[in-house]
Amino acid sequence: MKKFVALTVVMLLFSSLTPSFAGKKKHRARAKAQPRQEQRVEEIDNFDFLYVGENVNYNSEDYSMAGDVLDEAFNHMGARYSHGSAGPYVFDCSGFTSYVFGKMGISLSRSSRQQSTQGYRIDNSELQSGDLVFFTSPRSGGNVGHVGIVVDVDPATGSFDFIHASLRGVKVSNSRESYYASRYLFGRRVM
Repeated sequence: MKKFVALTVVMLLFSSLTPSFAGKKKHRARAKAQPRQEQRVEEIDNFDFLYVGENVNYNSEDYSMAGDVLDEAFNHMGARYSHGSAGPYVFDCSGFTSYVFGKMGISLSRSSRQQSTQGYRIDNSELQSGDLVFFTSPRSGGNVGHVGIVVDVDPATGSFDFIHASLRGVKVSNSRESYYASRYLFGRRVM
């Protein structure tokens, strides 16, 4: 009998409680359907930073390849670093870029300094996903000593995210980080 009374009291207590959202109506504004406007797009410089009214040009083959390169690069996120290694599970910086681009059928030299002569040099304002970016390193004497692959570019600041094999493994960094900002040299396009 005591159990029955205790159970009844507990049930009455819980039944008197109401969730905090009970009785509140949600007001949602409904957006009016806009008529569809179609534009011919020829080339897009960066998918992550498109603004309303921005003129864009798009070459689907280039961006398909850049997307494939980045997909392959991100497959190795977190892989360990070891000087002189070229994958598939352990990389140094140039081993990482040569491995990733090699999977796409693009042959790159094995050193960052040699890679910095391949393809063609591009202005910083033209950087886009899939481009190679080059940096000095503490041991390179002001010359190319490190390489990464551009992930995306912020046209408002000119900064870019890049994926690379650092001493802490394959990771994404930003060009505005003090270590890389002071060492950035230039970008090159190999696709």
